[in-house]
Amino acid sequence: MHTGELLGSGRTADVFAIDDRWVLRQYRDGGDAAPEAAVMSYLADHGYPVPRLRRPTAHGDTAVARTRLEMQRLTGPSMVTALEQGAITPEAAGAMLADLLRRLHAIPARLSADPADRLLHLDLHPENVMLMPDGPVVIDWSTADEGRPGLDWAMSALILAEVAVAPVAVAEGARIGLTSLLRHADPGVRLGDAGSGHLARARTRRAADPHLTESEVRLLGDAVALVHEVEASIRR
Repeated sequence: MHTGELLGSGRTADVFAIDDRWVLRQYRDGGDAAPEAAVMSYLADHGYPVPRLRRPTAHGDTAVARTRLEMQRLTGPSMVTALEQGAITPEAAGAMLADLLRRLHAIPARLSADPADRLLHLDLHPENVMLMPDGPVVIDWSTADEGRPGLDWAMSALILAEVAVAPVAVAEGARIGLTSLLRHADPGVRLGDAGSGHLARARTRRAADPHLTESEVRLLGDAVALVHEVEASIRR
């Protein structure tokens, strides 16, 4: 059951219009939206740019309601659309992603008692950033977890690198964005360092993603090599 016009579809959820202020995000596999809502509420309380959530209402089937999020309707373009239209450069996009990661990792973890842990998005890339008049807003927190920030940096870098090594028209732009992301990364972040293990864990996580195609999984080796290459060139 859904409400209104279909506005967009991702790999796990669809977004429908409710009215000009609110949208409904519906998981297709029946996943529980409560953890995502808790993360978004926590981040909003700390001033991080996420869509506003509408308070749950009493109507409807409660089992269905757990698969849904009613949230602010964002009118700005996605970062991907802005890149396609030339409204933002790949260099600026990479720097913006880095800034969003730094701001996220400045917030204490919500659940973990380990002071080194932070809340991680683990899927922060241009499709999950909306460019609003007052600044970027990060969407799709379904993959959020807690842990060391380096894994979040590694996931974003690896996703950009996958595009950069693919036979697509935007590959060069993705490589420029990757370089900018890593150039603006926190000084302590070492993705390719064997001691940190961040990039290796990111690759394992991506390879286990059931929503990746076989061709996308095959690109992971080349993508990891590119992250190593770009990071080494920046550190020289």
